[in-house]
Amino acid sequence: MTLFTMLVATAIAIVRMQRLFAIAMLSGVFSLLSALLFVVLDAVDVAFTEAAVGAGISTVLVLGTLALTSRVAKHSTHSPAIPLLVVLVTGATLMYGTLDMPNFGSPDAPAQTHVSPDYLERSPHEIGVPNVVTAILASYRGYDTLGETAVVFTAGIGVLLLISGLHRRREDEDEEEESGES
Repeated sequence: MTLFTMLVATAIAIVRMQRLFAIAMLSGVFSLLSALLFVVLDAVDVAFTEAAVGAGISTVLVLGTLALTSRVAKHSTHSPAIPLLVVLVTGATLMYGTLDMPNFGSPDAPAQTHVSPDYLERSPHEIGVPNVVTAILASYRGYDTLGETAVVFTAGIGVLLLISGLHRRREDEDEEEESGES
């Protein structure tokens, strides 16, 4: 309950702030709190990804973007009522969708009675890897993992292209300033 409270407090602080540097830092804090929540829920692999991508890479990219833009958010001319309504409806729909889910860790949940025993029985013989989690990620979910890797690679290439374009733009601006001064 404490982590949820901290997450909500951080989200409210992010929404209320105008200084973009503080928003970037609090977004990193939000990602770290989310990673802690995933650890508490025994989803360590998801927690690791959230900490690395959400708190690490994303924060660095946002800070890099802030170095090239304004430091303070511009005031919106639109009413926040419609986005707030969309968020509330989406949140209510998601909560309604979880009402029929089994309790966390329930021994009679379908994942415990059908899926897990099947993987535990078949993985050592079909894959030959003693660690079932590794077998599932590397073999059964191989295409999914490949897709995730392709997305991260594409994002990295996109960032490199953006950075090289910004570097060229700064060089062009410097040349224009020098030619204007002479």
